[in-house]
Amino acid sequence: MNDAKPGGTYGLSAAGTRRVMPVPVVPYLPPRPHAYRPNVALIGCGGISEYHLRAYDEMGLAVIALCDCEQARAEKRRLEFFPEARVYTDYRDVLLRDDIEVVDVALHPEARVTVMEAALRAQKHVLSQKPFVLDLAVGDRLVALADENRVKLAVNQNGRWAPHFSYLAAAVEAGVVGNVASIDFTLQWDHTWTAGTAFEKIRHLVLFDFGIHWFDMAARLMRGRTPERVWASVRRTDFQQMWPPILGHVTIDYPDAQVRLNFNGHVREGQEDRTVICGSRGTLRSFGSSLSQQTVTVHTRAGQATVSLEGTWFTSGFQGAMGELLCAIEQDREPGNSGRNNRDSLALAFAALASADSGEPCQPGTVSRYAP
Repeated sequence: MNDAKPGGTYGLSAAGTRRVMPVPVVPYLPPRPHAYRPNVALIGCGGISEYHLRAYDEMGLAVIALCDCEQARAEKRRLEFFPEARVYTDYRDVLLRDDIEVVDVALHPEARVTVMEAALRAQKHVLSQKPFVLDLAVGDRLVALADENRVKLAVNQNGRWAPHFSYLAAAVEAGVVGNVASIDFTLQWDHTWTAGTAFEKIRHLVLFDFGIHWFDMAARLMRGRTPERVWASVRRTDFQQMWPPILGHVTIDYPDAQVRLNFNGHVREGQEDRTVICGSRGTLRSFGSSLSQQTVTVHTRAGQATVSLEGTWFTSGFQGAMGELLCAIEQDREPGNSGRNNRDSLALAFAALASADSGEPCQPGTVSRYAP
C-alpha cells in the first residue's frame, strides 16, 4: 500500500543546505619557477605546437630552437611566436647545442621514443607529449635513463592544469569533501574534426588519444588507492562517418570507490562536459559546454560555493605542464607529472583498452602495452 501524498517527501532524503559559504582557497594555478629561465627547444611543430608556443610566450620563456622534418612548419611557428629562434629539420642538430637545457618533444608516440632517448643521453631535461609511451617497459627504460643522466623527465598531461581539473584535484587533496567514494566524468562533445586526419587511424581514438586525460585525472584523484578492475566498452553510432568508435564508457572499481567515464564524441548540439566527485563530507561539481567553459561548485555541510576560475584548458594546461618541470629542475625534485608518476595513468588506460577489446574486465597492471 502506498501512502505517499502528492508533493510529499516519502522516500526522499533531505536536499541539504543551501547556505552560501566562502569558496575554499586551494592552490590550482599553473606553477612558475622562482628564477630559473632556461633556453628551450621544441621538436615537432604540428598543429598542437601552436598552443605550446603561445603558452611559453606568455610565460616569458626563451624558445631558441624549433625543429620539424617539414621546414615550412617550423618556419611558420618561428614567425608566429619566436622570430629569433633557429629552425632545424634534424633533431640531432638541436641536441648538439650546449645552450639548450630543456626539450619539448611534441611528436606522435612512435617517433617520440627515439628522440627522447637521444635527448636524455644528451643530458637535456625532457617534456614528453602525451600519451607518454605505448609500452610500460619502454617508459620504465626512459625513466631509468633520465635518472642515469641526472635530468628530469616529465609528461605533458596538460589536462591536470586545466583550471577546473586543477581546482578539483587541489580540493580533494586538501580534504574539502573527505574520502572520495565516486567520480563521474561525462562528456558529450564534437570530435568529428578528426575525420580525414591521421587521428582517424587511431583505433581507440576516444578512449586513448582523447581519454588519456581522464585516465590521468582518475589516477591523480585516486592517488594512493589501488584499482581492482576496469570494465570498458566502445561502440560506433549508426550515423557516424568516421572509422573509430565514437562512443565509450569505462568503470574503474576500487575496494571502496568507483570512477566512471562516459564519452560521446559525436554531439554537435547541446554539448556538455561534467565532472562530479562525491566524498564523505561533500560534493564537488564542474560543468559547462566545453573544456574551457566550466563552472565549479562546492557542496559541504557548511553550505555551497561557486568558484570563480582563472585561465583556460590549453593555456593553463601547457603552462602547468612545463612550469611543473621547470620548478622541479629549480628545486631538484621529481616533477609531479614525471614519467614515473604517469605509469599509473597508462596502466589504467591499457587495462581499459584491453577490456574494450575483449569484453571482459581487466586488472590494471596486467596489460603492459597498447598497439594502436
